[in-house]
Amino acid sequence: MSKPIIGIAANQLASGSTEFHGNAVTYTPQGFVTATEAVGGLPLLLPITHPDNAKTYISRIDKLLLAGGQDVDPMLYGEEPHPLLQGTHPDRDVFEQALIQEAIAQHKPIFAVCRGMQILNVTLGGNLYQDLSLYSDWSVRHVQEPTLPKHPTHSITVEKDSLLSQVVGESYRVNSYHHQAIKRLAATLKVSALSSDQVVEAVEWHDESQRILAIQWHPELSFQAHASEKQLFDFFVNQL
Repeated sequence: MSKPIIGIAANQLASGSTEFHGNAVTYTPQGFVTATEAVGGLPLLLPITHPDNAKTYISRIDKLLLAGGQDVDPMLYGEEPHPLLQGTHPDRDVFEQALIQEAIAQHKPIFAVCRGMQILNVTLGGNLYQDLSLYSDWSVRHVQEPTLPKHPTHSITVEKDSLLSQVVGESYRVNSYHHQAIKRLAATLKVSALSSDQVVEAVEWHDESQRILAIQWHPELSFQAHASEKQLFDFFVNQL
């Protein structure tokens, strides 16, 4: 039996970095690769290239994984950059938007993590808080550093009968590394989980016509310490 091919949308380390002798590098966090392999998937990195390549990339994979990284360019949802906006990568945004659109067109499942959830929401017509300080009800610490990522630091409430509830139940605790969050939810998505200050922590497709699950935390950093985090990858690779 062949292994599901999991296309992982890669990030880029720009030229001029002190690492790799100043060379530009295509990469993804190792946790995505290791976790995908551990549950029977075959990870395949999709480097940032021209968006016209997205159709071919998606046709060669079984499922798409969108990883974390830079802030999403607010230009994509019609806003000027706020002073608290952090680094962006417009080429990555455009390429990942093309991957998302093609995955939906070709009915390929999507699992999105952190920034991945945010670019998914923006691609489908939603927008973001450029910084959580712009959210009036912000009361939970969503960037847990220096606490290690294997330690969950805040709770979430999961919607009953959601895809996510099948894996983690209706009450869960997560690690947290984000200063942006979903503001207006895209019409084709529905909320699967919220933190206690009502920040969106997970979304999925609004009906059963697409298989999409997106989360705000980082299971790739904690799956070796918590079986439930590994089960998220197992669900994505083998069931979603």
